[in-house]
Amino acid sequence: MTLAQLIPVFLQLSVGLVVLGLGLQTAPGDLTYLLRRPALLVRSVLAMNVVTPLVAAAIATGLHLAPELEVALVLLAVSPVPPVLPTKQVKAGGSSSYAIGLLAFSAVLAIVAVPVSMAVIGRAFGVPLHVPAMLIARVVGVTALAPLLVGVLVLSLAPGAARRLSKPLSRIGSMLLGALTVVVLAGSWRGLTGAMGGFAVMAVVAFVLVSLVAGHVLGGPDEDDRTVLALATASRHPGVALTIAGAVAPDRPAVSAAVMLAFLVSLLATGPYAKRRTRAASSATPAKGA
Repeated sequence: MTLAQLIPVFLQLSVGLVVLGLGLQTAPGDLTYLLRRPALLVRSVLAMNVVTPLVAAAIATGLHLAPELEVALVLLAVSPVPPVLPTKQVKAGGSSSYAIGLLAFSAVLAIVAVPVSMAVIGRAFGVPLHVPAMLIARVVGVTALAPLLVGVLVLSLAPGAARRLSKPLSRIGSMLLGALTVVVLAGSWRGLTGAMGGFAVMAVVAFVLVSLVAGHVLGGPDEDDRTVLALATASRHPGVALTIAGAVAPDRPAVSAAVMLAFLVSLLATGPYAKRRTRAASSATPAKGA
């Protein structure tokens, strides 16, 4: 296998390890958290599956971006919550049950939502786009649903072992994901920046900021819910986006590099918001205890 073929495999492995570590800390009730809160469920779907793709399409067409970046933004916008996100959401003061429930629900919904979204976007742009539902099911199953369920099962059967393994597995997965991002960008950085220019980063930051605001507003009156939905709306699953890229643009490797660039920029761009929410949550904790 070539390096280009190995990268998606290792990407799925890295994300799967992170989710397995998360699952080892997950209570069974967390997986169905959103199903017991229909109003929050509707707002979550609206923010992530309606607003975000519209924002990406508007930025891609309105700013006349390079084709690689246009495709990358749209692919990330239709992809579900990244499995590396719940830990960040909880650290920022969000509800762990909501963060994990949103991950589980969005992964299941993606099996139907991603092919439908791509078909609608393709029709709007006059380009036929077909992404098999089974392809998405395989990716979200391997990187999200299966490791999450395995982690929950291990936690119920061997809680001591689950607690010992959780952090090391998450750390290994995060390190591998970081290394893969560097490898992909290093291999195509010159060609990528030459094709897209420095304006590319600004466009991704604009996409992230608008998505953050949309998620924060639609999160509702609860500050913890706002934190979770804002970060989930602005951060997407690179594994699903790369899988779609392989299906709709197999002869354009620059699209995959653009996806990883947009993913990295989105992680950095959400940092200030996450830090601000972390400080707000920390200052509110004593008040709640009082």
